[in-house]
Amino acid sequence: MSEDSLIYKLALSMVKRVTPDTVRHLYECGLTAEDFFTMTTPALSDALNLRNNQRFEQMERDEALFAARQEMKNMQAHGIRGYFLMDPDYPTRLFAVDDAPIFLYQLGETHLDSRHVVSVVGTRKPTPYGTGFAQSLVSGLATYFPDLTVVSGLAYGIDAAAHKAALDAEVATVAVVAHGLNMIYPAAHRDFARKIIHQGGALLSEYPFGTNPYRQRFLERNRIIAGLSDVTVVAESDIKGGAMSTANTAFSYSRDVMALPGRISDPLSNGCNYLIRKEKAHIITCVADLIELIGWQPLDLKIDTTQRNLFPELEGEPKLIYEALRYEREPLQVDRLHQITLIPVARLMSTLGEMEFDGIVIRHPGNRYSIS
Repeated sequence: MSEDSLIYKLALSMVKRVTPDTVRHLYECGLTAEDFFTMTTPALSDALNLRNNQRFEQMERDEALFAARQEMKNMQAHGIRGYFLMDPDYPTRLFAVDDAPIFLYQLGETHLDSRHVVSVVGTRKPTPYGTGFAQSLVSGLATYFPDLTVVSGLAYGIDAAAHKAALDAEVATVAVVAHGLNMIYPAAHRDFARKIIHQGGALLSEYPFGTNPYRQRFLERNRIIAGLSDVTVVAESDIKGGAMSTANTAFSYSRDVMALPGRISDPLSNGCNYLIRKEKAHIITCVADLIELIGWQPLDLKIDTTQRNLFPELEGEPKLIYEALRYEREPLQVDRLHQITLIPVARLMSTLGEMEFDGIVIRHPGNRYSIS
């Protein structure tokens, strides 16, 4: 976008009383961000059908323009990219939510409209159970989806585990922060943030330079984490916390939410169990659960056999059977399964019976089987 256009769009986001609805209404009326600042107050009020107490006075608009010019200098000096709500390059998933940020600042090159985007959130003080799951989930998804983008909040705990797993798997990761991009919070994650950008990831914020973090801003940024993705996964959380805020926001957006179940005696599983019990989240135990729920199709079905299996608990002959059925569009007869797996028919039938009981396969008429 041109320099003048960027200034007007930045300024529109800096007028305190301007909301996403205001911006959408402005454009629905055939006006632009530039019109908002160049029209007289009476003309603008008439065009937007504003009452006297809703008017945007000239002084208020001039102050926002001054702040926008300063912010543009910061963006140019630090290589920060901007996304304006009504521009075609604004993230598609985020645009669909009513309270999407009017302006987003991005440091880094990640494409925010990847086909496969997942948000992974959780407690700042996880157990090895939660951390291990977050890492295995991201690495497992990366195996099947090279264009995967992992979104989280750069906090300690589950957020950091998800970002690190994405870096290790060499897929993009986006850290949504609750402050201006002139700083990193927590400060201990500065090198971590640099590595995210260096490996093709990005830092994302709705706040201009010099904006410091505080509690309300963390809650506000959680809606961005929820809005950027197809599904939000809560790896581990108590009944209160930022992860629960993100999950509830995703649910309010009619986005899928998944939660890792845990023992009722574990405080850090209380939040996940609550989300599942209230039917706000689907249970997730492995990569396969997410793929099945979202309906993602792997980009390359020729997956090396050394890579992570969708059902890592399967071994031996059950695994052979599962792999044989995995991408078949139609159920296979026992004879065909025997030809593929070379498992003796009697043992094959016995194993299929066990897998049917466990809910892994479905038996159809004519002794034909498919993945459940």
